[in-house]
Amino acid sequence: MTELDVRALQQRLAAFAAARDWEQYHTPKNLAAALSVEASELVEIFQWLTPEQSARVMERPETAHRVADEVADVLAYLLQFCEVLGIDALAALSEKIDRNETRFPVSELSDPPGTGDRHSSE
Repeated sequence: MTELDVRALQQRLAAFAAARDWEQYHTPKNLAAALSVEASELVEIFQWLTPEQSARVMERPETAHRVADEVADVLAYLLQFCEVLGIDALAALSEKIDRNETRFPVSELSDPPGTGDRHSSE
């Protein structure tokens, strides 16, 4: 399998949209909304599953396919959003991890993320 890179995927997405004259719709607002919708569709797959069932979702081909498709949709809209706004997604992530490592030193972590203090990626 050929290794893919973010820039090449962004170029493919841009070419796909340009060929269909969709750039006019790819505003930051519209892309953020579409990203939210696709993320919600991913959540929907897990909505009524127990934690144990959700951990095994990729074992069933039909749900594995749905999860992979929604992940692809989320990533596609995120990459298009970053392209439109000139954000280097990988650099932004790296910088965020750096800040979180400083904000949340290992010695201070006692509760799992989402319980007690805010340990999210915010």
